[in-house]
Amino acid sequence: MPLNDKQKPIHLPEMLLPKRSIDLSKWAVVACDQFTSQPSYWKELKRYIDDAPSTYNMILPEVYLEQMDEKMIEKINQTMNEYIASDVLESIGESMMLIERSTDLTNKRLGLILAIDLENYDYSEHSKPLIRTTEKTIIERIPPRVKIRKNAPLELSHVMLLMNDSKQHIIEKLYEKRDTFIKKYDFVLNMMGGHLRGYQITDCDEIIKDFYNLIEDPNDPMLFVVGDGNHSLATAKAHWEEVKKSLTAKEQDNHPARFAMVEVVNIYDPGLHFEGIHRVLFNADKSFLIDMFHAVDKEKDTWVYTNEIGQQQFFIPRNTADAYEQIQSFIDDYLSKHKETTIDYIHGDDELIEVCNSHPGSIGIKMPTIEKKDLFPFIQTGKVLPRKSFSMGCATAKRYYLESRWIKKENTKGGK
Repeated sequence: MPLNDKQKPIHLPEMLLPKRSIDLSKWAVVACDQFTSQPSYWKELKRYIDDAPSTYNMILPEVYLEQMDEKMIEKINQTMNEYIASDVLESIGESMMLIERSTDLTNKRLGLILAIDLENYDYSEHSKPLIRTTEKTIIERIPPRVKIRKNAPLELSHVMLLMNDSKQHIIEKLYEKRDTFIKKYDFVLNMMGGHLRGYQITDCDEIIKDFYNLIEDPNDPMLFVVGDGNHSLATAKAHWEEVKKSLTAKEQDNHPARFAMVEVVNIYDPGLHFEGIHRVLFNADKSFLIDMFHAVDKEKDTWVYTNEIGQQQFFIPRNTADAYEQIQSFIDDYLSKHKETTIDYIHGDDELIEVCNSHPGSIGIKMPTIEKKDLFPFIQTGKVLPRKSFSMGCATAKRYYLESRWIKKENTKGGK
């Protein structure tokens, strides 16, 4: 489908990689929004990294988000600047990166790292941009993340977008000729994250055209939907909206903060697994389960878990979107009336049980999984799912930080 210049959301990022002497198994760490109720994971990771250069020192794991202060943010920015000054990072130029990831769940999941124009993305409900959010964005969660991004010279990204390529003729075809590309890395990820390979692609014009040809409805064009990192991408958007206030129209055209680095994955990739995202309530009173049982439709069984009673059957709506809407609406209403109760979102059945057993009195709710085939048609209608409605694999299968790119103008290769 032909797009005008303002509707061309794909951009080639100038990617930065650590120099060859850096131990990539210590450099790359999992997305900051994982293991949010398991500080032991991050402590073990930190022990493994020790003093080695690592993206761990360039992020704030969200398990520590409530402890965030200006000193922590300054330390992150300082580390980025130190890595830049000491040539820990080096530019590989404007390109895409073909990703091959293996995990405990799958032998192969393919992705393509590129950048998107944030002018073609909007997290507002009922908006219909080329790049669409899949879950309701909680505005209150954005400002703390913007504080971290505000003065950061670099962007690291765990955002994963989904494409609707049923014929598997873009990323999969690139993988077939991977030996013609430059392999930039091939290593084992820490903390049971699997294996990662990356192939640099510099000739990208035809690939971009192939992406745009995926757009089926010229009256309601949609190219990508967000698979992982809804709030991280919303943070990049909010940051850009603030930055561009001080720029002229010409300066806005190519400012690095206008773009965000993402990994694109085909929703039909056989190595891509959808999972439900479970809920854990802390300090909820005994009436919670009884009231929730009466508040939702009861057609399809799942289970809830407490360390006092273990698993017990529960019943939720058969339609997955309805299940998330009804259960999350009940939880939100409950939380508004019970300020002492808090919630976390957990990936994986075993992790759900582990968290509940570690927190006496907590209540774990196992949530269902949306079918991959239902996602694009649902989002095409202009609707969004409640927050934390699906996950692309378990926590250890999430994207690891590795590549980075400039987001401050004075750090780009053009200088101040």
